[in-house]
Amino acid sequence: MPNSAKIQEQLLDAPARAQGAFQRLLLASGVLSSMLYVFTDVVGGLRYPGYSFTSQAISELGAIGAPSESFVDPLFVIYNVLVVLFGIGVAREAAGRGRGLRITGALLTAYGAIGILGPIVMGPTFFKMEQRGVGTVAGDLPHILLTAALVLLMLLAIGFGAFAFGRRFRVYSFATMATIVGLGALTVPFAARLAAGEPTPGFGIVERIDVYSLLLWIAVLAGSLLRLEWTRMEARAAS
Repeated sequence: MPNSAKIQEQLLDAPARAQGAFQRLLLASGVLSSMLYVFTDVVGGLRYPGYSFTSQAISELGAIGAPSESFVDPLFVIYNVLVVLFGIGVAREAAGRGRGLRITGALLTAYGAIGILGPIVMGPTFFKMEQRGVGTVAGDLPHILLTAALVLLMLLAIGFGAFAFGRRFRVYSFATMATIVGLGALTVPFAARLAAGEPTPGFGIVERIDVYSLLLWIAVLAGSLLRLEWTRMEARAAS
């Protein structure tokens, strides 16, 4: 009889365990997305003869006709899919933790979805930049506007997500926002020089610190939420 009761309890608990495993997979997508982005950037740059990580933009890896375009494009799509999954996981995690985290999840989902759907809806090259020295600032305007929209979404996501945990995470989040805005402003003058094919020394360094700080924030948020999920799982197992 005791064995029968235990088996029945395990059967009743199975959906909760499956749901927990699914939630952990969604949250892990945040860490995986950041890792994939860095991998795509590094390996894509190595597949681009003569590419300079210190002076060239990340977007140049996927520019129209770039040697690395066919390699990085599918990986950046997968990156955005992972961000969408993570956004869904963050929104699901928001139950009982306030509206801010739910809004963060929605913003992250929107960020990833726009990254995926933009080129599909408007055509494969609409939001792509031309290679250095080939295009113009006006021609690259759709790419610039899309990038600005994505940055705005991420800044809002970080701003709302800053209050998900304690003071240290809040300070870290605001520092990340300041880094993104400050370094982003430094990259603005490079746009015209890039389109004209002029040298842009230091551009790649500034942009990568900017982008990688964003990726790190996503990974830290994902790690923090995963720890909470594992704590809940251990509590359920102990009860």
